[in-house]
Amino acid sequence: MALLMVFLGGMLGAPLRYLTDRAVQSRHDSVFPWGTFAVNITGAFVLGALTGAGAAHGLPTDTLLLLGTGVCGGLTTFSTFTFETVRLLEDGSLAEAGLNALGSLLLGLGAAAAGYALLTAV
Repeated sequence: MALLMVFLGGMLGAPLRYLTDRAVQSRHDSVFPWGTFAVNITGAFVLGALTGAGAAHGLPTDTLLLLGTGVCGGLTTFSTFTFETVRLLEDGSLAEAGLNALGSLLLGLGAAAAGYALLTAV
């Protein structure tokens, strides 16, 4: 059952990542990868919230697997983040590469902590 939950969640998360990335990026005329940045920060918040709900309210394991591992795993993307950061470096966009790397780390951690705090407080 666990594998099915992850599979179904991934089927939702991957297209959601693609569509969100394209929608966000199409609104920016910049070399900065705003679409990937947005899905990764959003995914960190959602996963933090799910983890908080699991810890504080006993969210069922299947729900965590479906939404956390499956949807968030399909939504977020470390490989695209690293590829885009390297591409920025190769193109000489050092400030954007640094902002992408450091911003993703700091805001991702902050978003996960905020999601966790929010759902454990409710």
